[in-house]
Amino acid sequence: MFENILGQEITSQLIRDIEGEKLAPSILFTGPEASGKGSAALELGRVLSCGGNGSWNCPCASCASHRHLGSQDMLVLGSKPFSAEIAACRHSLSKDCANSSTRLLFLRAVRKLLLRFSPVLWEGDPKLKKINGILLDLDEKLEDFSRAPEDGEGSLALADTVLALAVDLEAEGLGGHIPVDRIRRAAYWSRLAPGGKRKILIIENADRMQEGARNSLLKILEEPPPYLTIILCAVREGDLLPTVRSRLRVYRFVRREKAVEEEVLRRVFRDRDGVLPGTLMDYLNAFIPPSEEELLPLAAWFAASFAAGAFSARRDQAGVSPVLLALGKYASPLAEDGGLGRPADMGELIGELMKRTGRFKVRGLFGRFLARLLFLISGALRDGGQEALVFREYALKRISDAGDAHMVYNQNPSLALERLFVELKEGLTVCPAFPAGPILRSGGQ
Repeated sequence: MFENILGQEITSQLIRDIEGEKLAPSILFTGPEASGKGSAALELGRVLSCGGNGSWNCPCASCASHRHLGSQDMLVLGSKPFSAEIAACRHSLSKDCANSSTRLLFLRAVRKLLLRFSPVLWEGDPKLKKINGILLDLDEKLEDFSRAPEDGEGSLALADTVLALAVDLEAEGLGGHIPVDRIRRAAYWSRLAPGGKRKILIIENADRMQEGARNSLLKILEEPPPYLTIILCAVREGDLLPTVRSRLRVYRFVRREKAVEEEVLRRVFRDRDGVLPGTLMDYLNAFIPPSEEELLPLAAWFAASFAAGAFSARRDQAGVSPVLLALGKYASPLAEDGGLGRPADMGELIGELMKRTGRFKVRGLFGRFLARLLFLISGALRDGGQEALVFREYALKRISDAGDAHMVYNQNPSLALERLFVELKEGLTVCPAFPAGPILRSGGQ
């Protein structure tokens, strides 16, 4: 059991609870991104449904179905994107396309995404018409891949097509929150008798629910059918409502040491180099451009540009805020070192950002950009005193609002960035004036 979950001691507790028949009907896996929560949830579903000894290679029909993520007794929902994982698995294929484990890894990564588009969850949804063509194409190409000669170039070409379709599906079909209708449909499915031993309901990013969805979930948690196991996954336990948390047994996953994450690369992704430049999440994101290293200069260019705009608006006044100066002096060199040149006006800046990021089509990329922007602002102002602290909190709120505008309410990312640019520029413009200091490295004339 749980042989494929590396570096998480909590799986030992899970095994003890399963073998001692003490597993709660509703549980929560909480912990950092890429710590194995989702994989552990899928594995738990397989183990609980197993008709044999529970090992990964168990030959029973139920385990075979779960290994290929095709069980009709498992339902998965949540807004988690998988394009980065699919791209990393595609990279593994390029090294050893004939390896059956590598091919299964790729198939599972794609099916993790497809599970979120089960007809059970989407029946009657008006958005289904928009994505149905992509779903049909993706299913067809994935089937072609599974039948293609294992050592042929055709397999890699099909994998590339599958990856492109997966990116399209996430962009068009994955919202930033879990709507109430999905939970209601999951609740109806939960009360139907299972085909095998148990039914498994997995909800990833369970903290991202509409209020009505939370209330519907509570009804399932209060009276779950005896054959149902509910597994919620969330980064932070505290982001769930207390009324929801009180009905869950919590299993806490930890951030794995770098050596363990490098072992994940070797054993799971077949990367024999096994060297991580950052975290495992950074490794996965590196296969979907732009990489984290490319995002930081873009975020710095954004910061340097709104700081330069604020400087221009204030330079006729008696003084310039040291917060503005610190941000400009910190961000401008990072942008220039990344080959992005001098600060730009808002229209030029956002147009170039949209071009370099593929219009933020990859799900989650917009959030990664905003995280880099906040990281940069925090770094620039870490020694800035009370005024810097006030502006950082102001920036945190505006950046969070921009993320919600795009990822929850589906606002065009260019419009969300325009508003963010104006708000951050205005925030610097109205900072209390201090005696004039050095002019921004690239902001003055």
